[in-house]
Amino acid sequence: MTAASGVSSPVVSGTTPLPTTSSSGSALAGTTGATLAGNFQTFLTLLTTQLQNQNPLDPLDTNQFTQQLVQFASVEQQLKSNDQLTTLVSLQQTAQSTQALGFVGKTAVVKGDTAALTNSSATWNLNVPTNSTVNISITSSTGQTVFTGNYAVSAGSNQPFTWDGRGSDGTQLPDGQYKLTATAADSSGSPVAVATQIQGAVDSVDLTQTPPLLSINGQTYTVNQIQRIVN
Repeated sequence: MTAASGVSSPVVSGTTPLPTTSSSGSALAGTTGATLAGNFQTFLTLLTTQLQNQNPLDPLDTNQFTQQLVQFASVEQQLKSNDQLTTLVSLQQTAQSTQALGFVGKTAVVKGDTAALTNSSATWNLNVPTNSTVNISITSSTGQTVFTGNYAVSAGSNQPFTWDGRGSDGTQLPDGQYKLTATAADSSGSPVAVATQIQGAVDSVDLTQTPPLLSINGQTYTVNQIQRIVN
């Protein structure tokens, strides 16, 4: 019937409109781009399929074909480079683990300010660039200041400061982790920077971490934090 009869044209319910050419092409391009970047075999299949199905009356342009071959080679080289980089990273991690294991049982000196008080003895190394009066402050793991004192220190590096574990009031403190803070001033009263180090035996290595972590006096350090090994 015509529209004048008052009967409308039938409409099929539940159907989904077909996507437009632009949206369909955009989705395909995104999928293809992701595939080409991650799947070398898919890229090869696409190229050979294009060659097999080209129009005999309008064959693929030589320049265009050359460009696609260049893209093909570039993708192959990129995938090989990624594989080689993965291998290098794996070798580097293995080398780090091997190096870290070599420190187990050795006494290492590392940058740090927290040392373990064991059998009423804890030692730090002080690096003082000039003759100075150094103020030493030691705090417990709870942050409480347990000891303070002033000492005349000559210029030099790796100067040991050993604490007997007694507080400023003479009380013997329990073993544990203690932090040393050092401030210094020269003869004219100008401040002097003081660097602190600790030393201790490397008792274990955590190879599950990247880079591996060395355990020294209950604290963890990376290999690049080690400054020297003491026999």
